[in-house]
Order: sequence, then C-alpha cells, then structure tokens
Amino acid sequence: MKPRRAPAQAGAGLRGRVVAAFGRHFTVEFDDGSTRQCYPRGKKGTAAVGDWVMVAPEGPAEGAIQSVLPRRNLLYRSDEMRTKQFAANVDLLLIVVATEPDFSDDLVGRALVGARNADVEPVVVLNKIDRPAGLPAARARLAPIAALDVPVLELSARDAAATRALLAPRLAGRTTLLLGQSGMGKSTLLNALVPGAAAATQEHSQALGAGKHTTTSTRLYHLPADVAARADLIDSPGFQAFGLQHLDASQIVDGFPEFAPYLGKCRFYNCTHTHEPGCAVLGALEEGRIAPQRHALYRRLLDDMQLGQRY
Repeated sequence: MKPRRAPAQAGAGLRGRVVAAFGRHFTVEFDDGSTRQCYPRGKKGTAAVGDWVMVAPEGPAEGAIQSVLPRRNLLYRSDEMRTKQFAANVDLLLIVVATEPDFSDDLVGRALVGARNADVEPVVVLNKIDRPAGLPAARARLAPIAALDVPVLELSARDAAATRALLAPRLAGRTTLLLGQSGMGKSTLLNALVPGAAAATQEHSQALGAGKHTTTSTRLYHLPADVAARADLIDSPGFQAFGLQHLDASQIVDGFPEFAPYLGKCRFYNCTHTHEPGCAVLGALEEGRIAPQRHALYRRLLDDMQLGQRY
C-alpha cells in the first residue's frame, strides 16, 4: 500500500492533522512541527485523531477547527452508553491480544469486521509469548482468524529489538491504529516502537486537565526514522467493546469474507443467513467450512443492529 498524502490546503486557515484528543479538546500538528490546542466550532462534525483539518488560529497557541477535510475512513468505539468516532485515515489495524490474561474473542472479531468495512488491513499481534503456558490455547482460539488469511504475529513486546524488527516492515509509510483490551501489553508494545511514549501520554493528559485519567485519551505518534520511515501510530485507550451499530445488515455480511463464496446461492434472495431453509451459508456452517464462533458473532452483530434500531 502506498503512503497516504495529506490533502491539499483548502479555504482559509491553516491545514494540520489531529494528533491527540481528549473529549472536545484536540492537539493539531502543522507542517512545520508546531502544535495548537484546538476546539471544534459547533456541536456537529467533530474531529478524530488522524483527521486533516483546517484551523483558524486564536492567540499564540490555540485555534478553532473550521472543517474536517475528506477522510479515507473513520473508526468507532463504543460502551454501554454511546458510540464515538476515535480514529481516521487509518491504513493498518494492529489488534493486540496476549497469552495472559484472557482476551475477548468478541472484541477481536468485531475489530476485524470494522476494519474490513473501513478498508483497513488487519493484523493480530499475539503478545507475551515469553509466558508460554497460555500459548497453545491462544493459538487455537486465533486459528479461525488465521484461516481468513489475517496475519497473526507472535512476539514479546518486552524484547523491543525483536518487536521492531518484526513490525517495522508493515508500519513503514503508513498510519497504524493500535487496538487492544487493557492488560494485553499494549503500552509495552507502544514503548518498544516509540520510546518514551507513555511519558508523553501522561504529559498530554495533564496539559488538558485530565489528571490521571490517561486511558480516555487517544494520541498519534511519529515513529523514529530508525524504526520505520514515515510511520505514524495511533494509540487508542484500552476498552472492552468495539461499536458496530453504524453498520447495516449488508455491511455486517461483508465483514465476514468466509461468507462470500456462498452469497447469492441461498434459496431466498433476502436470506439473513440465520435460520432460513436452503441457506448456503448455513449449509457451509453445518459442513464445517465456516467456523461456528464466527457465525455466532455474525448473529450477535445482527441482534445488536436490531436493538439499536429500536432506540
């Protein structure tokens, strides 16, 4: 994949990229390396980390975001209360799991569906292989993912040199989103790729008045040139859910590439692939050509979509 270029400057103001976000406070970086603390004008059209924006300067170090320039894609996160956009213009998604503690198969599956719909290449990183007791079970759980030709890379983020050597070729020239639950070693992985990143996150949160609540902040880092050239890494907060209620039924189906050979072969043209007689997808499921846990995730996503439509 070729590196993404910044959109051309349009209209009045300064063009910059959102490199950090906390609530409705944003840090925008400009071509000369300077930054401004910015806020969006109005309640709609708020920005996300990775967005290119037009900024009207206000004072020596602040500004107002006038507009968000066209995006290549936009990714969301959710909890029980809301869905929120959190990263834009992403080329690669690194989904971090570990041999311990236990990771969520649901989160991994949802992230893969979200990545496919946003045209983002996914890679699963199995961390903490230096703790081998849980390695066989983790490999078995990830086997249905690997069968979809999604790379599963095994590493120990504590070995910074080996981590860089393994990941650098995939990161070079791209914007990568780092995603994972708390406890997966995501911060150790980040620090292996961007030394001092944890300290920078703490300073950013304090500057925005966030105190110790650093886990709600999202930030873009530039990888050192000796690690990966022209590479950016977006670190997202550790969380337990990946919101997909913005997807419709057809987009959910598209998120399961193993369904593709059977689509259009069902008895009914409006088949939901959940219960209908003569469904080619269900036939493939019964014959073992579709993993049961993947089809169960598909059904959960449809249920979530239907529940969201009621509110």
